[in-house]
Amino acid sequence: MRRLALGSLALVTAATALSPAASAGAHERRPSGGGLSAVIRYTEYGVPHIVAKDYADLGFGTGWAQAADQVCTLADGFVTLAGERSRYFGADAAPDGSLSSATTNLSSDLFFRGVRGSGTVEELLAVPAPVGPSRRLKDLMRGWAAGYNAWLRQNRVTDPACAGAAWVRPVTPLDVAVRGFAIQVLGGQGRVVDGITAARPPAPGEVRPPADPAAVTGAARALFDPATADAGSNAVAFGGKVTANGRGLLLGNPHYPWQGGRRFWQSQQTIPGELNVSGGSLLGTSIVNIGFNDRVAWSHTVATGVPLNLHQLTLDPADPTAYLVDGKPERMVRRTVTVPVKDGAPVTRTQWWTRYGPVVTGGLGARLPLPWTAGTAYALNDPNAGNLRASDSALGFGRARSTADVLTALRRTQGLPWVNTVAADSAGHSLFTQSQVLPRITDELAQRCSTPLGRVTYPATGVAVLDGSRTDCALGSDPDALQPGIFGPARMPTLKDAPYAVNSNDSAWLTNADRPLTGYERVFGTIAQPRSVRTRGGIEDVAAMAGRGRLTVGDLQRQQFADRVPVADLAVDDLVRACPAGQAAACGVLARWDRRADTGSRGALLFDRFWRRAQAAPDLWTVPFDPADPVRTPRGLGAASPLVAKALADAVAELGAAGIALDAPLGAHQFVVRGGTRLPVHGGTESLGVWNKVEPVWNPAGGGYTEVTHGSSHVQAVGWDGGGCPKARTLLTYSQSSNPNSPHFADQTALYSAGRWVTWRHCERDIARAPGLKVIRVRG
Repeated sequence: MRRLALGSLALVTAATALSPAASAGAHERRPSGGGLSAVIRYTEYGVPHIVAKDYADLGFGTGWAQAADQVCTLADGFVTLAGERSRYFGADAAPDGSLSSATTNLSSDLFFRGVRGSGTVEELLAVPAPVGPSRRLKDLMRGWAAGYNAWLRQNRVTDPACAGAAWVRPVTPLDVAVRGFAIQVLGGQGRVVDGITAARPPAPGEVRPPADPAAVTGAARALFDPATADAGSNAVAFGGKVTANGRGLLLGNPHYPWQGGRRFWQSQQTIPGELNVSGGSLLGTSIVNIGFNDRVAWSHTVATGVPLNLHQLTLDPADPTAYLVDGKPERMVRRTVTVPVKDGAPVTRTQWWTRYGPVVTGGLGARLPLPWTAGTAYALNDPNAGNLRASDSALGFGRARSTADVLTALRRTQGLPWVNTVAADSAGHSLFTQSQVLPRITDELAQRCSTPLGRVTYPATGVAVLDGSRTDCALGSDPDALQPGIFGPARMPTLKDAPYAVNSNDSAWLTNADRPLTGYERVFGTIAQPRSVRTRGGIEDVAAMAGRGRLTVGDLQRQQFADRVPVADLAVDDLVRACPAGQAAACGVLARWDRRADTGSRGALLFDRFWRRAQAAPDLWTVPFDPADPVRTPRGLGAASPLVAKALADAVAELGAAGIALDAPLGAHQFVVRGGTRLPVHGGTESLGVWNKVEPVWNPAGGGYTEVTHGSSHVQAVGWDGGGCPKARTLLTYSQSSNPNSPHFADQTALYSAGRWVTWRHCERDIARAPGLKVIRVRG
C-alpha cells in the first residue's frame, strides 16, 4: 500500500493527454466529462489527498471527491444557480441561504435567472487575466465539472436527501463559474436579492412615502452586524519572536454554517512541482480557500468593509423608469425574467438596471427600506459583480512561500470580496491585511456627494448613498487598482510582523492592541469605537500568549478549545454581589461556575439564557467605553437594573419549566444528534464572547440546545519545525459528508465533541503511513 501511494505521483505523470472535448473553455455550456483523471489517496476521516498532472486534472479529482461526499448539497446548489428552485420545490419555500439572502425560491430564481439571462458571468470569463480569471482557474473549473459529472455517471446516490431526484443532473463549467459569482456577491447583490427582485416603479398616481433615514440606518446596521451574521471567524498569527522555535504560527477558526451549501470540505491538492496545498474549500469551489503548505498558512475572517454602496436617482418627472444624470435622462434597462413554478403557471417579473447597478426597493422581504417613488429610486453598486478573481487569490496563497508572497498574490489578483487575510510563515513572519474589493468611497467623496440620507447612513454604518444625478459623484479609480471604482492595494489596512495579529470580525483597528491601525476610510470599518466581547476576549487571550512566549502548536490547540466566556469576567462578580431578591440559588450556581462553556461546565447554560436577555438592558454597564482603554471597557454590570434582575428571573423560570437544573452541565443540554447518538457540544454564542463560537438552536421541549446552525467549522492550528513538513492539527467540526450513510457523516463531529484533533498528513511519507489508506484512480 505504501508503494502504491508513493507511486501515485508516477501514475499521474503518465496520464494520457487531454481530449479535444476536455480542452473546451470554461464558458462551455454543455455538461463536462471525459479525458481527465486523478489519483486520490484517502486518509483518516475521509480526507482526500488529490494528485494530478495539471490543473484540469486537479479540478477533476476535486469535483469527483466533493461529489462523493456532498452530492445532494451540491446538486441542490446547482438547482439554485439554474433558477429552478420554484420548478422543483415550489415558489414559496425557502432556499438554505448559502448562495444568497433570498427568502423564497421565487425570489432566488428571479435573481439567478436574471444573472444567467444577462450573460454576466460569460462576460467576466471572457475578460483576460489578471482582471478576469486565469487559465489555471478556468482549467480547474472545467475539470471540477467533469469530475462531478463522472462521479454521477459512475456511482449510485445513497444520500436519502436526493436519491432518485430528477434535479440531480450533470453540470457545466459555466455552472461552476456562476457558483463562484454567487459567492463573490454574497456581501453585495446577494445580500439584497429580495430588494432587487421586488423593485417596481410606482403606478400612475400612486404615492409612496420617502425613505426614513432612521429606518434605513437601523436596517443597514442590522444588515452588516457581525453578531447576527451566519458567517464570522477568528484568526491569529504569531510572529517568530514569541514562538518556541522562531517560526510563525497560525490558528484559523472560521465560523460558518453547519448545514447547506456554504460548508467547508477538507482536502490536499497536489500537482508535482507546481502546487501542494492542504486545507478547507467551500463546497463547489475548485481551490483551497483556507489552508497551508510547507512554508505558509493563512485563514480568513469576515471583514467590516462594506462591499456595496447606493446611488440615489433623481427620476424624470415624466417617467419613473428614467433617471437624470447631469440633467439628461437615461432610461433604465429592463430585464424580464420568467420562472417555471411547480404545480402552477410560470411567473414573469421585470428587474430594472441602471449605469450603477440594479434598482433596489423595500418590497416584501427586502432588507433595506428604500422606496421607489415618483421622484426618487436607489441603485446598488456592487464591485464584486465584476470580479471572478477570488479563486485566483486563493491559488496564489497555495503557491506562496512566505507572507510576502501572500501580499503579492493579493496585489496581483485583488479578488477577495468580503474577508480579511491573516497569515504566518515558516520564517517567523506574521501578517494581517484587509485586502478586499470595496467600492472606492473615500471620506471626501462621501462628504461631497452624500444625499441627506447618505449623511446619516455613512457615518453610522459605512453604507454610502451618493447623488446619482451628478457625474462628478462617480467613484474614482486608484492607479494600482485592477478594476475601475475600487480601492487599490496601497489603501488596504495592513500589519506586518507584529508579535501577534488577530481578528474576530471587528475592524482592523485593534489587530494588535499595541500597534493600532488607523487612517483608513470609513467604508473599511470604524476606529476608536467599541469592540465586540469576542474581539476583546480574543485580544486578552492572544496578548497574554504572546507575553508568555515560547508558543507551540499545542498552545494554539488549547486556545481554540479553552471555551473561556469573556463576558462572564465582566459581569458575574457584580451580579452575584448584588444578587436579585429570590435568586440566591441561581447566584450560588453562577458563583461556583468555572466561567467556561465546556461540556462539563455547570452554570454555563444558566448564564447563557440570562445573558441573551440581559444584554438588551440600556444601562447594562456602569463604566462606559473608553477609546483609550478599548479592551477593558465597557465593564461593570449594572446589576441593580430592573431589566437585569428580570433577565435572571426569567432564565431561572425558563430552565425550571423545561425541567433543566440550574447547575446542569452544559453538554447535557447543548448537543447535536448524529446517527441516533447524542454528541455534547462545547462553545458559546456570539454575545458570550467565546472564541470557539457556536450558534445553537434552543428547543426546551427537546432538552435544550439541540442543533447548531453555524459556528466553528474548518479549524487549523499550523506551525513548522524545520523538517520540511508543516505541523498541522485540524478539525472539520461537522465532518466531511452530509450523507447519513457515510462513515464520515459524524466522525469528526465526535472528535469535536471530545475536544480532539486530527493530525494532518501533508507530506508523502505521512500519507503513505496512514492506517487504512485507500488509493483510487478516477477517470472521466
